[in-house]
Amino acid sequence: MADGADQASAADIAARVEAFIRDVVVSFEHDSRWGSHGPSGELVRELRTRAAAAGVLTPHVRPDGSHLDHRSTALVLRAAGLSPLGPTAVNVGAPDEGNMYLLGKIGTPSQKEKFLAPLLSGQARSAFLMTEPAADGGAGSDPAMLQTTARPEGSDWRITGRKAFVTGAQGASFGIVMAKTEAAATMFLVDFAQPSVVVERVLDTIDSSMPGGHGMVALNDVRVAGDCVLGEAGAGFSYAQVRLAPARLTHCARWLGASLRAQEIATEYAVRRQAFGRTLIDHEGVGFMLADNLIELKQAELMIDWCAGVLDAGAAGGSESAMTKVAVSEALYRIADRCVQVMGGTGVTQDTVVEQVFREMRAFRIYDGPTEVHKWSIAKHIKRNELKRCLA
Repeated sequence: MADGADQASAADIAARVEAFIRDVVVSFEHDSRWGSHGPSGELVRELRTRAAAAGVLTPHVRPDGSHLDHRSTALVLRAAGLSPLGPTAVNVGAPDEGNMYLLGKIGTPSQKEKFLAPLLSGQARSAFLMTEPAADGGAGSDPAMLQTTARPEGSDWRITGRKAFVTGAQGASFGIVMAKTEAAATMFLVDFAQPSVVVERVLDTIDSSMPGGHGMVALNDVRVAGDCVLGEAGAGFSYAQVRLAPARLTHCARWLGASLRAQEIATEYAVRRQAFGRTLIDHEGVGFMLADNLIELKQAELMIDWCAGVLDAGAAGGSESAMTKVAVSEALYRIADRCVQVMGGTGVTQDTVVEQVFREMRAFRIYDGPTEVHKWSIAKHIKRNELKRCLA
């Protein structure tokens, strides 16, 4: 748990990020350089240049390279999420934020210099390649189905396989690739600037906030140097847990910010729009939806804070982050849906950002593990604990 000084610092950072999002980033939400596969490279560069000038670029990482604690990070990322463009603009979006965290934890000094430093400066984007195409029988929510292989070749490695739903693949400088080796799964840092790494296509998905969209990537006998193994060979699955539990939480924090913004817009609409002789909010059917939203927003905030506290205490937080991801993603989807409903026809147009927030929330229920997979994992945890109790 952060001490009072750290919390005050985090609150100050979050306030400056929120001001930047509201004063600068929101005005870019109808920019023509933001398409169905996310904001263009040109738009990303402009937003990050402005963020750097405002002193809010990569705000969750201190000048010495250390990260804010999880509670503080959640505050900052919630502020960034007030616009779907916000996390990209201030360089706290997925998958870069999670990759920064993992590289900071287990990267070597040379790996940090080559791969992490450009991420922290906002000059580069990255990808995380674990999911594989269902048609290939590859890994999705079950990482044990991993099909991509890496074989040693002298002091180097050769990686072969295909990856699916690779967020940010188009335009990424490098990716963290999970592949099978003789010692079990291993993570590799792979430079994308080579012809053997092929972005086959970018999928047309329901969401559109992340640069580069979500791609299908072929790894055609990719050669990587031995010093590009991230951490130890064979420890890929354990490193994935180091990354994924905090990453689920940061997803929740960013999208909580987006849902807060949708609630603001829907509330403003309901207070000024007249129907049947009174404002919409005075009709119980509308007012109750906004009240339900306010309740669930607070519940999501508290769930995020609880999980962040577990991680800050040093626990792995696997089950806690799974519970949080389920509770928050489902709640935020209901919130976004109600916001659309409150606004009626306007809610399904792109005149406001509410329509996009709804689409993003629907995708959130799948990204970083579908709700059903997390519930199954939680149920396994319950079973293990009960068996331990019975045997005690």
